[in-house]
Amino acid sequence: MAKGRVVLLPIPAVGHIMSMLEMAKLLHRYHFSVTVLIAPVPAIPVDHFIATVADSDLDIDFCHLQPVDLPKDFDGPEDFISAYMEDQKQQIKSVLHDLLRSGDAPLAALIVDLFATGAIDVAAELGVPCYVYFPSNAAFLSLILYLPTLEEKFPVEFEEMEEEVRVPGVCPIPPISMPSPFMRKKSGRYTCFLHHGRRYSEFKGIVINTFTDLEPATLRALEEGLCAPGRRTPPVYPVGPLIARDDGEKYRQHECVAWLDGQPARSVVFLCFGSGGCFTAEQVGEIAAGLERSGCRFLWVLRVASEEVVLGMRKPAEPKLEEVLTEGFLERTKARGMVWPSWVPQAEILAHRAAGGFVTHCGWNSCLESLQCGVPLLGWPLYAEQHSNAVVMAEEMGVALQLKVERAKSNFVKAEELEKGVRTLMGESEEGRRVRAKAEEMMAAAKKAWEQGGSSLVNMEALVQELLAK
Repeated sequence: MAKGRVVLLPIPAVGHIMSMLEMAKLLHRYHFSVTVLIAPVPAIPVDHFIATVADSDLDIDFCHLQPVDLPKDFDGPEDFISAYMEDQKQQIKSVLHDLLRSGDAPLAALIVDLFATGAIDVAAELGVPCYVYFPSNAAFLSLILYLPTLEEKFPVEFEEMEEEVRVPGVCPIPPISMPSPFMRKKSGRYTCFLHHGRRYSEFKGIVINTFTDLEPATLRALEEGLCAPGRRTPPVYPVGPLIARDDGEKYRQHECVAWLDGQPARSVVFLCFGSGGCFTAEQVGEIAAGLERSGCRFLWVLRVASEEVVLGMRKPAEPKLEEVLTEGFLERTKARGMVWPSWVPQAEILAHRAAGGFVTHCGWNSCLESLQCGVPLLGWPLYAEQHSNAVVMAEEMGVALQLKVERAKSNFVKAEELEKGVRTLMGESEEGRRVRAKAEEMMAAAKKAWEQGGSSLVNMEALVQELLAK
């Protein structure tokens, strides 16, 4: 019999839903029934990811909320999704009310996405404990909590600051590497983060997808309340790494995986930029030139920028390789490289013995997948909090190198910069050896976090006790 029911509220974005579904599976392992509320946005297809869990024999229900009118006045994806989730409050209240009345299992908690803080009001009204699930790292959480303090100290735009941005427990961040939504303070994107950061003090707890050995100083600063001076910091439960694991057997025949089977151990650099990463023709030419000149083996997942714009961002498209790559490139590099124009089983590729380095946009799910396999990273941030992630991964965690990105030119990277970065990551330089060793160290730490007595296991059991106390 279920110990109780937990309701999860992700935002309708692929990375957020994937991460929260892993939280749902974890709760199920602890004998909770789980209901996941899905707020549909027509422009953001997420049905495929839901289907993978819905088809399993896990006691996880999906409740599809009715579409509400899309916000007409918004400033970027974060502002849009925050307003959209706010407009879902009445429906969320109705679902929670029905679950409370059904009595099949006590309602232990509502756990919401970082952009759905308005649901606190609904939970408080119904007497349901409310937690936030934070799918990124502790450094970004600290930054959001400290944002009101930074706003008071430095009213100018971050890029106008001459000194580095200092947040308790986090390495200094160059102003130009602050998260994309923070780079224009008069924008709705920035003010929505200020709003959410202030509301975090009202949650009963913060469940976060990281682990203690990866961010010890940052988690200690959070625990001591240093990141939200003058406000309450709820208990923080680091329970990571929570990663969607591909079905290895299912993807063993994938063409990319079959190609990797023929490559030497740790010899291939993998380039992949998440569900939203895509490039202009000019940038594709620079990547091709950099890879060709590097002399390294590579597996490159190439998506180009289409004309279609969704929430202010260009939608990725699958290209015809012969049309977007320079003439002769595929022929000249076929002995040591592969270019793939569509989805790949990323977790399976990173876990492959041939994967030796990962050129990534620094989305947090991708970072965790890489570290779980001991693969060092080369950061090429594109949007969201990825610029600060790249700094933290390199300077704080020591598992990554950084590319020089021309942020004012849509995060452009020149061929010679990519060539140098790939050679350093994959070669026998001192820097390359250092990040490889650190990545392997974090692979062992990630495994240990979920073993008997490990930090994430202990934190999860503390959270379960807290849920049962209701």
